[in-house]
Amino acid sequence: MPTYVYELLDKAGNPTGETFEIVHSIKDEPLSKHPTTGKPCRRAIVAPAIAGKWSDIKGKGALSNKNLERLGFTKYERKGNGYMERVAGKAGPRSISAD
Repeated sequence: MPTYVYELLDKAGNPTGETFEIVHSIKDEPLSKHPTTGKPCRRAIVAPAIAGKWSDIKGKGALSNKNLERLGFTKYERKGNGYMERVAGKAGPRSISAD
């Protein structure tokens, strides 16, 4: 079931800046009053939290050493001044040095 964000309203029907979240079925009618206080409220329009192809959630897994190696990439990490070591992949030298 989705999580909805609601904003509390003042007596004139204007938003007060206070919000709360509630989980209920998409088939349920939107709330018009806060479930515990009874204050008037309305559903707020907010951007959805979706983990898309390039989101931070998926990006970290896509760039993991294990995933890069599985896809055939080679990754080097700096281990010292002018020295890099292979941490993912099988192609190329084990280490690269500026010397």
